[in-house]
Parts: sequence; structure tokens; C-alpha cells
Amino acid sequence: MNPYLAEFIGTFLLLLLGSGVVANMLLPLTKGNGGGIMEISTAWGLAVFCGVVVAGPYSGAHLNPAVTIGLGITGKFAWSLAPGYILAQILGAMLGVGLAWLMYKDHYDAEKDPGIIAAPFGTSPAIRNFKLNFLSELLGTFVLILVILYNSGVKIVDVAETPIGMGSLGAIPVAFLVLVIGLALGGTTGYAINPARDFGPRLMHQLLPIKGKGATDWSYAWVPILGPIVGAALAAGVYIIAGV
Repeated sequence: MNPYLAEFIGTFLLLLLGSGVVANMLLPLTKGNGGGIMEISTAWGLAVFCGVVVAGPYSGAHLNPAVTIGLGITGKFAWSLAPGYILAQILGAMLGVGLAWLMYKDHYDAEKDPGIIAAPFGTSPAIRNFKLNFLSELLGTFVLILVILYNSGVKIVDVAETPIGMGSLGAIPVAFLVLVIGLALGGTTGYAINPARDFGPRLMHQLLPIKGKGATDWSYAWVPILGPIVGAALAAGVYIIAGV
């Protein structure tokens, strides 16, 4: 499979299932209504598992611009491939959240709270404090990228041809990694830890004809984009300084 297509499909699965679990837990009249962070974090971890299983052999299953950037900084991934990977991730996220919305459309239509309607599309802070919200996204992504780097520590002969990333971890370990980040560090912002996971769905919230959706919160959007990028860069820096 073409690696860009693999990233598109993998991120599509991630957001179809991830957005789907948030909708299932929060929207009215669903079979899962009333669930909490344990159910949501577990489903997000398993959603990553599904994306990694499909995309891993073909693209390394980054599924996340922060992963692409972290691997690029450490020399484990060719920068020339990064723009295509990131675009594929964003487009895949948009399709995934769009189909999740279509499936739950009756339940979206039954909800009157714009905040709940927006929740499956993008992250938002429990307490709005941009500095600490930014720190939350930075730390969560720092842990994600640092663990990925230390567990994908194979020597690359040709980074332009060798897929490396989440797929090198194996699908089950990375699922547990995302689960523990959600449970330990996800309570303040909903842990995007992935710019494509937040930007693509947030853009779909703006574009889709969602009944009663209210305004898209673009004033917050920089936090789940810049926080993960900085966290990935710091993790890559630690990895390089450690001399692995």
C-alpha cells in the first residue's frame, strides 16, 4: 500500500472510532450514554491499535504529525515525506469524524448543548487556562514521543525507504501507551496529543451542517496544535542528548 494512503486510512480509523466513542458516551439516547474517562480512554487506545495494525506495515503508522516531526528530528524519518504524511493524517481525520457524525446524526440532533455537540469533534479544556492547557498537551505528547523513540530504537539504513514509527512498537504496546496517557494526563484538556486529531475534526465542526452546534472554538485551537509539536520536539531533543 502507498504510505500516504496507509496514513490516511489509519488516521481515518483512529478518528472514526475515537470520535465515535465520545459521541456514544456523551450524546443523548445512545446505548453508551453516561460513560466516563475510563471508557473513552480505553476506546481511544484501541482505536490507535486498529490504525496501527492497518497502517504499520506500509507507513510506520505515525497517524499523528507530532510523531512524524519527532521521528524527523531524530533522523528516523525522511523530512521529504513529512508534508504528505501530515496532509494524509488531517484528511483521514476529517473523513473519520465526518462519518462518525453521520452515524450519530439523530443523537446530535437531539442534543441542545453546543459544548456536548462539539466534544466529539475537538478537545476543550476542563478549566480554560491557556498556559496550563498548553503544558498538558506538551507533557502528554512528550511522554508519547519519548516512549515511541525508545521503543523504535532500531538502526535505520535508509530512512527514505524504511517505514518506522508507531508500527515498530507493535500495536498492543502503543494502545496501552495512549491509554495510560489518557488516564493519567488527559483530565485537563481531553489530551489531543495529536494536531491532526484536533485540527481536522475541528474544521469539520465548522463545515458540517450540524444542528445547534454553536461557534467553533478556534481561539483554543492553537493549544492542541502547538503543544504537541513542542512536546514532540522536546522528546526528540532528550532522545538525541541521551545519545541513543
